[in-house]
Amino acid sequence: MPVDDKTLDKIIELLNNEIIPAEGCTEPIAVAYAAAKATEILGTKPEKMSVYVSGNIIKNVKSVIVPNSGGMVGIAVSAAMGAFAGDASKELMVISNVNPEQLTAVRAFLDKHVVHIQNAGNQFKLYIKIKVFAGNDYASVEMKHSHTNITEIIKNDDVIFKSQGSDSGNPEDAAMILSIRKIYDLAKTLDVSRVKKLFDRVIECNMAIANEGLNHDYGVRIGKSIQQNIESGFYGADVRNRAASLAAAGSDARMGGSPMPVMTTAGSGNVGLTASLPVVLYARERNKSDEELYRALFFSHLATVHIKSRIGRLSAYCGPMCAAGGVAGAIGLLNDFDYDTVANAIINTLAGVSGVLCDGANSSCAVKIANGTYAAYDGIAMAANGNVVADGDGIVAGDVEATIRNIGELAQKGMKETDEVILDIMTRSEC
Repeated sequence: MPVDDKTLDKIIELLNNEIIPAEGCTEPIAVAYAAAKATEILGTKPEKMSVYVSGNIIKNVKSVIVPNSGGMVGIAVSAAMGAFAGDASKELMVISNVNPEQLTAVRAFLDKHVVHIQNAGNQFKLYIKIKVFAGNDYASVEMKHSHTNITEIIKNDDVIFKSQGSDSGNPEDAAMILSIRKIYDLAKTLDVSRVKKLFDRVIECNMAIANEGLNHDYGVRIGKSIQQNIESGFYGADVRNRAASLAAAGSDARMGGSPMPVMTTAGSGNVGLTASLPVVLYARERNKSDEELYRALFFSHLATVHIKSRIGRLSAYCGPMCAAGGVAGAIGLLNDFDYDTVANAIINTLAGVSGVLCDGANSSCAVKIANGTYAAYDGIAMAANGNVVADGDGIVAGDVEATIRNIGELAQKGMKETDEVILDIMTRSEC
């Protein structure tokens, strides 16, 4: 399936937009970014703040440690960190440089209990609006659809910026040009010099935080636990177990408050870790060339973006499971399997993990990433042996694209009430 130069340029641009660095979990960092931007517009530190967020933001901020905060969690902490210790020009690295004086100011502000948080109650899965006040002045910043997509800036009733159209900046729209067949063909023929710099950074950042998780105690330590079980002989020292350990360890560190940056994919660090680390480990264990690794990472990340675009940025469907499908296909590519085998590997993987729920960003994300990695290896192993979950078995359809569409329908429609129930369970106690 030949791709013209204009379409290829759009796909490379999409890839660069969808793989970006972030420190910590992206939802609290997005809140911090919006607060930092609003404070910048206000021109002085706020005396009080109002924070309006979608339910999925509440869900994903509740339980993760905000980096460089001294172990604090929550929406109020994220907003205060952005306002008093943030640099809006750094976007999702907004609180990467926090000094002791700034942290003291954050704590003093939080002690005043002047951060008012409210569920925005609108139709957007990803929505943040922060209003900051000082004296008679106020400023507000609104964000929709993605973690850096500012759609409105206001100061003292003057509209400084407003995006065109309510759906402006929706990343799912840009991904509609993709298909698994197109991604496969491009991965086989692409001039890898166009993606080398990007994926070198993915490898560097994501391997570094994974090693941090393996070498220190974060979260539930699932990555470290798998590694210890390999060393003790309780698990085999095979590539499947080692990949699960590595990917989970990155999430352990990230969810546990490590300030190390992660190269996110489709708005999620956990998705980025899943899409990259099992592929990197497999390629290195099998002595694949750098060029082969770049091609496989190109496939895994774009396939992940494609699948995730059907799910939406935030959902009750666990995002790393989309990446598990991409990983299965990428391992097939590393083995020079044909398109049908790669497509079947994705079907097998998604058939097995599409019931995994997102119950917010928390330490259990690392456990789910390990499970998704195992499923990816099983998915490609099945396909390599000529086995594929049949058309009509559950949500599986006759081809990979129809299966992905079914999963999108499941996530967008079928799991809408599930999302609401999860949020209700999580917010029965104050968050």
